[in-house]
Amino acid sequence: MLFNLLAPLSDEFALFNLFRYLTFRTGGAIITALFIALFVGPKLILWLRMKQGQGQPIRTDGPEGHLLTKKGTPTMGGFLIMLALSISTLLWGDLSSGYVWAVLMVTIGYG
Repeated sequence: MLFNLLAPLSDEFALFNLFRYLTFRTGGAIITALFIALFVGPKLILWLRMKQGQGQPIRTDGPEGHLLTKKGTPTMGGFLIMLALSISTLLWGDLSSGYVWAVLMVTIGYG
């Protein structure tokens, strides 16, 4: 989205030429995903703990350490990764490219 909005303005403002570089947009997407995970993550984990109650079910025939360490761990932690990845891709990616949409849909589909 930022690429489609700001790259055409690079003729008027030289600073917006940075959005044409894939490495700049990749760095911006990494920083954005990091901040999303750091700020949304604790709230999402608390919400998942309230919704799931007991957390991840632990089998009794598994290792004894799992009964102590994994008890109460909320499942769906990968949702946070998918949320951060999707938002940063939509924000920093070239949305006019079909490849971006294809990879994003396949990633969300498998997630």
